[in-house]
Amino acid sequence: MAGRYASALYELAREQNSVNKVSADLDGFSAMLASSADLQRLVKSPVFSGEQQQKALDAILAKAGVAGMTGNFLKLVASKRRLFAIEKMIADFRKFVDMDRGVTRAEVTVAEALGESHMKALREALQEVSGGKSVEVDVKVDPEIIGGVVVKLGSRMVDSSLKTKLNSIRTRMKEAG
Repeated sequence: MAGRYASALYELAREQNSVNKVSADLDGFSAMLASSADLQRLVKSPVFSGEQQQKALDAILAKAGVAGMTGNFLKLVASKRRLFAIEKMIADFRKFVDMDRGVTRAEVTVAEALGESHMKALREALQEVSGGKSVEVDVKVDPEIIGGVVVKLGSRMVDSSLKTKLNSIRTRMKEAG
């Protein structure tokens, strides 16, 4: 269902040459959603009616400066009681945009922040692995992995974190003992 909504929005935005504007608006809404527990509750809770969600969205979108196609899309989703799936819709929309631009996204998890030289080497390595496509790298810092790196590139995942290796050794030692 989310894919159909995202596809329809993407096609409409492409027809009207407003993919960049819609993408920026959705990124802004996504950031608001990530930073506000109240907005998350409004989006995910089945207690609110579609009408209540629409009214609340009107005020939120007006204050955030989101109007036009993106505002109408979000209001339509609320009126159809599908707002609970908006994060998936936004992610699917981004996939359509990336596909059109020839961009691959990579999610990288490291134990501590990377320096610029490491980021450059990582981008080059990921670009080589992706067949020369442009790669957008989203780096997350998670000290729990202890060391190493976890990379998700498209449908592939490489986990060379120290935490995973230690867990693997622990499992083998339990099997041997």
